[in-house]
Amino acid sequence: MAILTGAEPFNHDGSDVGVLLCHGFTGTPQSMRPWGEYLADRGYTVRLPLLPGHGTSWQEMNRTGWADWYSCVDEAFRELHQSCERVFVGGLSMGGALSLQLAQEHGPRISGLILVNPAVKFDDPRTHLLPVLKHLLGSVKAIGNDVKKPGVTELAYTRTPLKASHSQMNAWHSVIRDLPEVTQPVLLLRSTQDHVVPASSSALILSRISSSDATEILLQDSYHVATIDNDAPRIFNESAKFIERIALR
Repeated sequence: MAILTGAEPFNHDGSDVGVLLCHGFTGTPQSMRPWGEYLADRGYTVRLPLLPGHGTSWQEMNRTGWADWYSCVDEAFRELHQSCERVFVGGLSMGGALSLQLAQEHGPRISGLILVNPAVKFDDPRTHLLPVLKHLLGSVKAIGNDVKKPGVTELAYTRTPLKASHSQMNAWHSVIRDLPEVTQPVLLLRSTQDHVVPASSSALILSRISSSDATEILLQDSYHVATIDNDAPRIFNESAKFIERIALR
């Protein structure tokens, strides 16, 4: 199936410091590309893959699940690790959860995590109906494009595929269970106004990880897709400072 224009992966070969960026659920690399280009301009090697089932149609996404998405970012990480001395992983929303699982599996091979509005839980009680609803409905209204900045649109599906959504939520159980295995330095950037992921998701992560170096930065002028919102320049700058600080140790 053809990839939507603008949803293409982004790759840049630079220094021996690599950065893997993971986009969110129903999103595409479009929401992360400015961040990837910023880091590439600073000389880093950058990988921003398109997750399976994304960037085509929500129907196609319903034929994929967490194992497919994780396999994609895991492969990208392993390739980076082969060519770079240090590798950092950054993720938006579900990309944050994928980043956490990579950290749990690969341990010190990952030098640091940069999480933007990471999703490991929802507070909506309707999610408990997913095991049944996914067999009755293919999709529901979209969760994408939660952006405050006028004139900016996230390239994301106009419907939320329920089978894929249920797969994501099932995976959260193991990600949450293994949060104490995360020991890497963590920079977490959270929007104070987020209409998709509750603040309790970030709070849960920060309360359970074992990292001695963990910083939370509040983003006051963005919604969920902060990487293309008003606070994007701050995300880019803070992530670069974080990488430079850790890489120089």
